[in-house]
Amino acid sequence: MSTVRPGIRGASSPAAPTVRRLVVFALLFVLVLIGASGVGGLFERLLTSGAALAGKDVGSLARSLAFALVGGSMAAVLWRLVWRRQGEEAKRSSVAWGLYVSGVYIVALITAVAAVLGAVSQLVGLLARAASGAAGAVVEDLEWRSSLATGAVWAALWAWHRWMWQHRGKGPRRLDAVPALAGSVFGLLIGAGGAVTALGSLLDAALRGLAGAQYVGSPWWVSVLQSVIWSGGGFLVWWWHWVHGEARQLSSPLASVAAAVFGVLGGCITAMAGAITAVFVLLRLVLDRSEDMIRLVEPLGPALAAAAVGCLVWRYHSVLTAARSEKMRETGLLLAAGVAVVAAVSGVGLVVNAALGFAETTLAGTGTRTLLLGGISALLVGGAVWWRAWQPADRRGSASADNADGADTVPSRTAAGRRIYLVAVFAISAVVALIALLVVGYQAFEYLLEPERSGNLVGRIRAPLGLLTATALVAAYHCGVWRRERAVLPAEAASLRETGPLQEAGRLQDAGPVGTARRTIGRVVLVTGSGHVPLSRAIREATGADVTVWLRSGQTAGPDPAQPDAGRLLVALEGVRAERVLVVVGPGARIDVIPVQGHTAS
Repeated sequence: MSTVRPGIRGASSPAAPTVRRLVVFALLFVLVLIGASGVGGLFERLLTSGAALAGKDVGSLARSLAFALVGGSMAAVLWRLVWRRQGEEAKRSSVAWGLYVSGVYIVALITAVAAVLGAVSQLVGLLARAASGAAGAVVEDLEWRSSLATGAVWAALWAWHRWMWQHRGKGPRRLDAVPALAGSVFGLLIGAGGAVTALGSLLDAALRGLAGAQYVGSPWWVSVLQSVIWSGGGFLVWWWHWVHGEARQLSSPLASVAAAVFGVLGGCITAMAGAITAVFVLLRLVLDRSEDMIRLVEPLGPALAAAAVGCLVWRYHSVLTAARSEKMRETGLLLAAGVAVVAAVSGVGLVVNAALGFAETTLAGTGTRTLLLGGISALLVGGAVWWRAWQPADRRGSASADNADGADTVPSRTAAGRRIYLVAVFAISAVVALIALLVVGYQAFEYLLEPERSGNLVGRIRAPLGLLTATALVAAYHCGVWRRERAVLPAEAASLRETGPLQEAGRLQDAGPVGTARRTIGRVVLVTGSGHVPLSRAIREATGADVTVWLRSGQTAGPDPAQPDAGRLLVALEGVRAERVLVVVGPGARIDVIPVQGHTAS
């Protein structure tokens, strides 16, 4: 006997349409790239058809024809079928559609920009070689034409998908900010890298000129001009997406992560690497003249260029993230402190290694002296940046003053990020120290078991022992800070339970200077027009909340003269205690304060 349930046979899984769309757009993504590759190969042969090498490779011609005719035709048919139904809201809001447009947009942009800039820089090199009468002009002529053909095809593909991305009726609603952010990041990387290379080549030429060295091969200005072309193209791509595409106004978590990782962290790493190398070269010029002057100053130009460009990128994104929220400002400082800790740990390890090397031999060689100078350079630069970013003296002073009043040593809105940072540094230090300890133990036991073939014990263990010493110091310090800050949290929670909400509100009114009050609102979403910076800053300082700004569409460039000032906005927020608050300012002098709840399942 069996029981038949009505409706079960005709029911379908709610995940089936999502999986189907993912499969369709994944297939379309692959076919579009295959077709573009084939068309690019055919166009490349068209531009290089006058050369002797053009007709010898029959296999590549067959592959290009297959990719262009078969793959391109199938991609066109499938895209036509998909595009006709993308006007439906369910289709536009699918993640698969956003992933497809973003993926092809990014791949086409990277390929087109790299090929076009490569073609222009190769053409400049070709002209320089032709002017100097050097050989190899035919090969370089083929290279720049091939790059130009590839760039033209992929630029057309990029323009096509940019049109789809910004289509008013069929453009994706999910992941619609990814193309702008990816283009900004790619342009920043290309532009900053080209600027470092150009400035480094220019400084290197100046230093070589002062040292009296002669250039061999192409003139020095050729490499500088080629790097300027890459730098200018990269910054043009960055400006097109960041400023013209208004990616800098995005306040999503993805935009904050991109600015923090690629702007703050990337700029900090570049600046510190350049500064450490520059200090190392200067110390060697003063204390270690074991090599020729030209070889000593060879890394100085690129190092100074990396330090300058890295500091510029770092500073710009630090100011940008700090203006968004206090949490982002603290995140930028913690990222810089983390990079500085790594540099300082490396410096301490090298110094200990060099000290053991001095103790190992009666007369230290130049290798040990160079190692010591490298450790001092890393320790000086890393220690200075860590002291500036972490500010241990200011934290101790504020902790003493705050503990006298029974308050926390750090603002509650940034305590969570600091605790994550402390735990991460402590955990990484413990892992590195464990690995170094295992290496020391292995070398020691090998020496004890076979001393006649193992050499000097100090020379075998000085590198891992230096790393072990440095990581142990870092782990001990951060573990102590974590324990002190962890001990404050229960006292703060007990104080809140004893006072209650009414007493706490009175304490907030009598808190004194702006910015010392405890948090009354968790997060504020501010919907306003232009001129939002004073309003967001006033909300952040008065309530301690993280402020996310949403700009109204269709606003003029200048501030609204009827927009209320920060004082009226703070009066409207007075007495509001909620985890999330929506604040709508305007049009005109209107202010709406709406406490909201989190997302609930329906």
